[in-house]
Amino acid sequence: MLSKRVVACLDVRDGALTKGVKFVGNEIIGDPIEKAKLYYQQGLDELVFYDITASSDDREIMLDVVAHVANQIFIPFSVGGGIRSVADASALLMAGAEKISVNSAAVLSPGLISSCAQAIGAQNTVLSMDVQSVEVSTTCPSGYEVVIQGGRKPMGLDAIYWAKQGCDLGAGEIVVNSIDADGMKAGYDLKLTRMVAEAVPVPVVASGGAGTPAHLAAVLTEGKADAALVASMVHYEEYGIGEIKQYLDDQGIKVRLNH
Repeated sequence: MLSKRVVACLDVRDGALTKGVKFVGNEIIGDPIEKAKLYYQQGLDELVFYDITASSDDREIMLDVVAHVANQIFIPFSVGGGIRSVADASALLMAGAEKISVNSAAVLSPGLISSCAQAIGAQNTVLSMDVQSVEVSTTCPSGYEVVIQGGRKPMGLDAIYWAKQGCDLGAGEIVVNSIDADGMKAGYDLKLTRMVAEAVPVPVVASGGAGTPAHLAAVLTEGKADAALVASMVHYEEYGIGEIKQYLDDQGIKVRLNH
């Protein structure tokens, strides 16, 4: 069995680390480069860097910040926000990222997923989905809808359908961001995560809602996620990465410990 992964997410705006609740009210809470170094030293498995306003502001991602982070850490590093072309993806890999994460632009132009997968490899192409719960309908039979532009624009697109399509187009990993759970620290959306994990053949990363190590244990078992993404609980120093991983190990969940 592969080890489960603990992934930290850095939401960055104008070069500063921010955190909000349900994708709104983001406040500046620190330096993303210093946080990246700290989490790496604590034994983090993987880092995700999101330029949260690159898409909504219609600008390119900050390659200089990506390069600075990549120079400080030596674990898999995924970058998303503002990626609209293979050229953007290639530039990020050249700056030091190992994976690129597409979201809004992929919904608007699904061919971007296959183009990136062909150019840089499916294993380096991640589909990140921002999802909110809605009434079950013919357009969203799962009861979950994809939203783009940082939670600003609902698309009437069923999340499970989109996850499957993304894999068919070449995505090698799916990140499921629950807008409803984001920043609430009350636990992941286990139903959503499990539905996606059961629908696709690639690793699934659960995102949104982590408040305690027990929440990670639940989503990695009941939610069938391959990895759990954390933000608030580590950014505000409520828990350390090593502490979280030791708890998971104590629960019988296979993780990589730094011994």
